[in-house]
Amino acid sequence: MRLKDKVVIITGASSGIGKSMAERFAKEGAKVAFNYREGGSFDAKKAQAFAEALGPNAMPAVGDVSKRADLERMVSEVVSRYGRLDVAIGNAGIEFRESFLDATDEHWNAVMGVNLYGSFAFSQIAARQMVKQGNGGKIIFTSSVHEDIPLASLAPYCASKGGLRMLMRNMAIELAKYKINVNNIAPGAIATPINQQMLNDPKVMEKAKTVIPWGRFGTPDEVASVAVFSRAMIQPMSPAAPISWTAA
Repeated sequence: MRLKDKVVIITGASSGIGKSMAERFAKEGAKVAFNYREGGSFDAKKAQAFAEALGPNAMPAVGDVSKRADLERMVSEVVSRYGRLDVAIGNAGIEFRESFLDATDEHWNAVMGVNLYGSFAFSQIAARQMVKQGNGGKIIFTSSVHEDIPLASLAPYCASKGGLRMLMRNMAIELAKYKINVNNIAPGAIATPINQQMLNDPKVMEKAKTVIPWGRFGTPDEVASVAVFSRAMIQPMSPAAPISWTAA
């Protein structure tokens, strides 16, 4: 129970990495608020069932991360229930697979709205709460190896993750004086719903695995364990450090 009574909010937690993070943080004793979007893989009934599965100190936080008003309400609800906020994990992300020549303004704006603006707005709201509390905190972004590595057919996604890396670095420097630590976790290929089309294609999978040293996709729980480690290793008054963990 390394994180007993710590309060964490995780965006994009209805499936994949975010859902595994919610489960891992709950197992470590944290009070967990998990975000989901109406119309996604969770509805209110499924969200409540997941909260009950996590335990008595878990709550759903419905909202669209591309809308500041939703994020403000989510953080306010969590603080009202638990009295504080210790960890904010910006995990929500989307992508559209299409060539650069075919990419639309609509898709570009949607990707940037969730992946980059959503991370900015969420972390800013969370950081303001942590500064108000006065004893530091932890902010983690789920980025991607594509913050560094280009990938054809995902130009907006890669651009958003590259921007997220620099946002993390700036935040780490600026928030250090408040004892708020900021990191990116930058996974490689992970077996999540966003990669389901690839996972269902044996030929594509064989090709993909040739560039992965372990010869397999990672699992959401493996990424979640990095998030737990990232928070657990930080003492309450330690300085911020601009680090990205890249997992192949």
